[in-house]
Amino acid sequence: MSPEHASSRLIHDYTRGETGIAADELWALESHLETCGYCRDRLAKAVAVEAPGIVTLLGSVRSDLESRLDNAEPMPFRRRRWARLPTWVTPVMGPWLVMIVSLPLVALLLDVAAPGFGRVPLVLLLAPVLPLAGVATAWSRGLDPAHELVVSTPRAGLNLLLRRTTAVLALLVPTLLLSGWLTGVTVAQWLLPSLAFTTTALALGSVMDISLAAAALGSVWAVLILAPALVTNRAPLVLQPERLPVWGVLFALGAGVVLVRKDAYSLLKDPHRS
Repeated sequence: MSPEHASSRLIHDYTRGETGIAADELWALESHLETCGYCRDRLAKAVAVEAPGIVTLLGSVRSDLESRLDNAEPMPFRRRRWARLPTWVTPVMGPWLVMIVSLPLVALLLDVAAPGFGRVPLVLLLAPVLPLAGVATAWSRGLDPAHELVVSTPRAGLNLLLRRTTAVLALLVPTLLLSGWLTGVTVAQWLLPSLAFTTTALALGSVMDISLAAAALGSVWAVLILAPALVTNRAPLVLQPERLPVWGVLFALGAGVVLVRKDAYSLLKDPHRS
C-alpha cells in the first residue's frame, strides 16, 4: 500500500475476502479506510462490481432497520461515567487497578511501621513483578466484556496492547517511585527489573496468552526470589546493584523479541478456545 492510497490489488483482495492478506497489511488498510474517503469510494465501487450479493444484503438489512427504527421509542439520554474514556481503556479494570496500585502502598506501610520486619524493603521485593499484574489486567479476557470482539479485529495488535499496558504503568510507576523514595530504594534497583519482566511477558505473549505468561513469571519470582528473601531476611543476589546490567540486557532482549514478532499480536489467540 502506498503512503497516499491503497493499491488496487489490496482493494480487490479485501473485497473478495481473500485470506492471504498479511495481518499488518490488513491492519494498515482498515486504518487507512477510516480516514480516506477516496479509498472508501473505491472499495464501495469494487464491492458493487465483484460482490453484488453484499450490496443486496446490506440494502435489505438497511430497509428492515429503517422500518424498525421509525417505530422504536427513543431511549432516555443518560450520561455515562466512562463515556469519554479512550477505547483502549476498559472500565471493568478499575477495581483491579486500584488493588494493584494499593499493593506498594501496603508494602510501604509495613516497611515504615515495622522497620525490623526485615533488612530487605518489601517494596523492593514486590516492585519488579507488580507490573506483571498490570500486563495481565491490560489484556485479560475476564476484565474486558468486549475482549473477543477486540482481539478479532486487525487493529487489536501490538499498538493496543502497548497502550493498555502503558495506561496501567502510568498509574503504578509513580506509586512505586514514592514508595521506593520513602524506603530508601533507588529507582534503578526496581525499575530495570520491572521493565525486564514487562517486556518478557509481552514477548511470551506473542506465542501464548499474555495473562498466563505474566502469571507464570510472577509465580517463578515468588517461589525462587520472594519467598527465600523473606525466610532468610537477606537481599536477593539478583537485585544487587552489580546485577543491573543483566536486567538491562533482559529488557533489551524482551523489547527486541516484541519488535521482531509484532505481527503475531494481531493474531492473539483466545486460550479458552481449542
